[in-house]
Amino acid sequence: MMEPLYVPGRTPLHQLPAWLKLLVLIAAGAGLFMLRDPRWLSAAFAVAAGLVAATGVAASAVWRQVRGLLWVLLAVALFTGWFQGWSEALAVVLRVGAMVGLALVVTLSTRTSDLIAVCERALMPLERIGLVDAGKVALALALALRFVPEIWRNFQEIREAQAARGLGAHPVALIVPLIVLTLKRAEEVAEAIDARSP
Repeated sequence: MMEPLYVPGRTPLHQLPAWLKLLVLIAAGAGLFMLRDPRWLSAAFAVAAGLVAATGVAASAVWRQVRGLLWVLLAVALFTGWFQGWSEALAVVLRVGAMVGLALVVTLSTRTSDLIAVCERALMPLERIGLVDAGKVALALALALRFVPEIWRNFQEIREAQAARGLGAHPVALIVPLIVLTLKRAEEVAEAIDARSP
């Protein structure tokens, strides 16, 4: 069973409708990419961190969600700092950190089924004019949201198994089995979808 990102709670953030949270997330994302001053971005990051804390989710659970991102942010910061300057690197890290924090607030405080339902309703006008299949797009989004924690869990299990065999953290010994497992799972899901299709 794949682990959901949603954590049940009774906070004000949990009570807000999914459509409103998604709308605010989209608006905030657009606003963050317009900000350039690290001082304003620092304020945005602090707000995002405060909202994450307001979800009432334990710090250990939040850490499990974001720890893998730290290495990515470090790489981005070093690359940006080297080519564009350290002030720009700080702005990029704060911007991404704030955006991830806000997205985390939405996923931790909103049921996946509610998010999918909102996306499907939003796509219905495009389906009426024949541009997209709202149901299939919503299904793809649901699978993407479900696959992220499953891939992370598989990575942890493979790392523990390889460490028990004395292979340590060798990249090839970790990545190859992870890719195989992910592709196998994707194939199983695709077969299940094909079997249910009319």
